Amino acid sequence: MGSALPKVLHRLAAKTLLQHVVDTAQSLSPQGIMVVHGHDPETVRNATTSDPALHWVLQEPQRGTGHALMQALPHLPDEGVVLVLYGDVPLLQAGTLRRLIASSQGQRLAVLVQQVPEPKGYGRIIRNSQGRVVAIREERDASSAEKVITEVNTGIMAFPAARLDGWLKQISCQNAQNEYYLTDVVALAGQEGIPIETVTPDRPWEALGVNSKKQLAELERIHQREVAQKLLESGVTLYDPARLDVRGTLTCGSDVQIDIDCIFEGEVFLEDGVSIGPHCVMNNCRIGAGTVVHAFCHLEGVNVGKDNRIGPYARMRPGTDTASNVHIGNFVEIKNSTLGAETKVNHLSYVGDSTVGMRVNVGAGTITCNYDGMNKHHTIIEDDVFIGSDTQLVAPVTIGKGATIGAGSTIVSAAPPEQLTLSRSKQVSITRWKRPIKKA
Repeated sequence: MGSALPKVLHRLAAKTLLQHVVDTAQSLSPQGIMVVHGHDPETVRNATTSDPALHWVLQEPQRGTGHALMQALPHLPDEGVVLVLYGDVPLLQAGTLRRLIASSQGQRLAVLVQQVPEPKGYGRIIRNSQGRVVAIREERDASSAEKVITEVNTGIMAFPAARLDGWLKQISCQNAQNEYYLTDVVALAGQEGIPIETVTPDRPWEALGVNSKKQLAELERIHQREVAQKLLESGVTLYDPARLDVRGTLTCGSDVQIDIDCIFEGEVFLEDGVSIGPHCVMNNCRIGAGTVVHAFCHLEGVNVGKDNRIGPYARMRPGTDTASNVHIGNFVEIKNSTLGAETKVNHLSYVGDSTVGMRVNVGAGTITCNYDGMNKHHTIIEDDVFIGSDTQLVAPVTIGKGATIGAGSTIVSAAPPEQLTLSRSKQVSITRWKRPIKKA
């Protein structure tokens, strides 16, 4: 991978490769999940979601896939099915794995196989004259004739738990890599007359692994294409399905429109009739019905009400809640604030740690001075307030209902309701003043 980070901790759709596999395993409702790990174990454990059903098994040294399963063996049940997955194969679907488990039924060995036009690097599926699987040959140990076989082993297998101990005790490391190959179990099963079933993935890309940044990027596009396809099938309008990134969960109502190059992170909910302009980033948000978010907006941890107009170039930060028909305009930043219905903050303003009432107009260049260098303070702006342009509201401060704040004011104490409050120095003109001239 060309990286100091353990391979399984590289991210696909903002989630580690290993977490993808663990989540898929959990969706099968297993009795338990064993994660056999070796390289940089503490980092790997700390980066993976804790779950009572998740058991960590250290493999030290790392001597192959068979050796890995040997380490997990003491923790495995005596009956049932043991499903072996790989931490760098993140796109396997639960439906495929359920078919694989059903093929095993705790009595047979089931192998997930695939036909690939260029099988280099894969273990080949060896069949006898009756078409039955008799072995899997790793490429380094394969003959010239076996190397032309295009049916390959994906590494994903379902074993009868009752026979696993006996098989693992019989495999050896007498091979080109001096490792214990899990695939050697296939030949042992065949010799004992245990049926060996093969299953192919529902989709051709499911069993693709990651061994390079190039492959990681390819799987990212596959994943995003599948997400986009599901959104289209549910009725979402995507202006270009190839230019969408969902790095979490995106839930959409009816008649939602999403323009190009938008990124959705965490849990995002777009209610009916929402329109998202191009180049927007949304992280853990809920956007109310009928709201339009214009281009180049960044929303994180916010709840936006119905029929809002956001942006372009607006930033809304965690803790922000807006009511209906709110306008947040270009180059406006809102943080940890509530805004009442029909309030407008249209231009070049910052509102932080504030409670803003209904029908408030915040003029261009207004800022709430909420931080004194040590503590954050709150600003209260009551209903029907008009705040003139280029105003500083120095928190903690309250602007009374219906008050008007004159442009260019610095407000440091409460402004009474229904009155004009302004703070300006006297304007003077210097008659004989000359602008300095830079000397040559």
